[in-house]
Amino acid sequence: MPSLVELRVLEGPNLYFPRAAIKLTLDVTTLSDADESLMTRLGEQIGASTPRPGAPGSGFRQRFVARAVARLVRQTAAEAGTGRLAVRVRPTSEPHRLVVAYPWRRRERARELGHAVAELLDLLPGAEVEQLVKKAAERVRSVDAGDAPGTLRPRVPVIAVTGTNGKTTTSRLIAHIARCDGMHVGWSSTDGIYVDGVLVEAGDYSGPSGAGRVLAHPEVELAVTETARGGILLRGIGLVHNDVSVVTNVSADHLGLHGIETVDQLAEVKGVVARITKPSGWSVLNADDPRVLAMRSVIKARPWVFSLDADSPALREVVGAGGRATTVIDGWVSVLGPRSDPDPLVEVVEVPMTLAGLARFNVENALAAASAALAVGLAPEVVAEGLRTFRPGPEHNPGRMNIYSLGEVSVVLDLAHNEAGLESLLEVMGGLRQPGARLLLGLGTAGDRTDELIRSLGEIAGRHADVVAVVHKHEYLRGREPEAMAELFRQGAAQVGASGLDSYDTELDALVALVAVAGPGDVVAVMCHQDRPLLEEWIRESGGTVDAPDTLRRKVRGAAGQSAGGA
Repeated sequence: MPSLVELRVLEGPNLYFPRAAIKLTLDVTTLSDADESLMTRLGEQIGASTPRPGAPGSGFRQRFVARAVARLVRQTAAEAGTGRLAVRVRPTSEPHRLVVAYPWRRRERARELGHAVAELLDLLPGAEVEQLVKKAAERVRSVDAGDAPGTLRPRVPVIAVTGTNGKTTTSRLIAHIARCDGMHVGWSSTDGIYVDGVLVEAGDYSGPSGAGRVLAHPEVELAVTETARGGILLRGIGLVHNDVSVVTNVSADHLGLHGIETVDQLAEVKGVVARITKPSGWSVLNADDPRVLAMRSVIKARPWVFSLDADSPALREVVGAGGRATTVIDGWVSVLGPRSDPDPLVEVVEVPMTLAGLARFNVENALAAASAALAVGLAPEVVAEGLRTFRPGPEHNPGRMNIYSLGEVSVVLDLAHNEAGLESLLEVMGGLRQPGARLLLGLGTAGDRTDELIRSLGEIAGRHADVVAVVHKHEYLRGREPEAMAELFRQGAAQVGASGLDSYDTELDALVALVAVAGPGDVVAVMCHQDRPLLEEWIRESGGTVDAPDTLRRKVRGAAGQSAGGA
């Protein structure tokens, strides 16, 4: 079997290096299973002191092979005239596969090094290493060097936002705040490229190309980039650095893809955004998320943390060391600095996106956005105005917790696509439900989630919603069959005694069916991914309206009366 599984060119900062790198995925079965004496001789040939390769298939063998491969890459690069090359090797979830990464300055020669090393490995462990290395090096020297990396050096300040949940809302809010100061703002997101609130290019631009598309507009004075996991892993980040980074949170999502198996590994990926923040800039970190807070140990920038707990030890530690913090004190969004009294910005109830304080996750997003806006140099009064004027509806935040009134029924459309997102959606639904009313949920997600996560979504929905319907998302199945996903949802719901989950072919079908059986005061929600414009159009044509802040406050107060009555 050939050693080379994949060669990927990472165009900018990535999981392995703060600059462009080559990532090789290698099948090392031959070395892992080889006789111990052959591997000992291989170790001697590559200059390993007292080689101890361990038994075939053992953990000791896996580590020995990783070190051997790293040495071979370095030796080939040195022989080819590249000089001393940094090489990083990581195991994968498959014991016979390794990831090897090294930085590059010239694309074609760097690619050729990867191919040459892989073919060298195909001939081991029996061949003479010195001759193989010389031959591989000659091959590398013979190719045209190629282009330099296309990583951009920004001409304007950049705020980069990442996280599992909330990054789109936070990015939009930061951009809105900056526009309140009269700045020309461009931002990239999962929906497209926007300049001053106008969509100039539709598509998912949360990857490395998004920043370049934003910065290509000469009028832009501030760039806000939404940076997703996939782009970091598959192509690297498109910018050399950012001025302010924001990490909203890290929770289970997209696990089992591209070698990321655990939440800790996912946090490491998200941390790349914070690691490339300029030393003179600020990294805005969620102090309520231990994995995000731990990123303080890898950043060069100054830390600015946010927390819903004003007495959090993390806030005291960061501020005491000269950093900054944003929190809620006596119902006010407030900023903490060293050796000074808290600086109140705006009351939480005056921030519409928090739904009168009901949506705790949006309180967190507001804290994150306020921190980033202040960190980039916007005035406190501008930040307060931006928080007061950003609406939670489709005008400013399409697809994220958009709430409508359809007669006496509340309808919520939200992108909720993982456990944390669904829990937040159900929290808002419960906060809108009027006394004696029900929660009706259209449940669905993309097919590239694990079976365990899909079952977990079914369990969460079954535990908290009165009526659950499965929604098929044919554009997001990603290799799964619709009914197979529906069965996983049903299995999860059955764990908490929920049964009889109907399924619908589209998001619109589910919305129409749920509204048809909803009564006064009920709340209907759809986890909306692909058909949001159709759902919004149907709501409008059916006489529905977007809830204004006053309407939301009235609904929240009515729902709170239910809790008070039951106390």
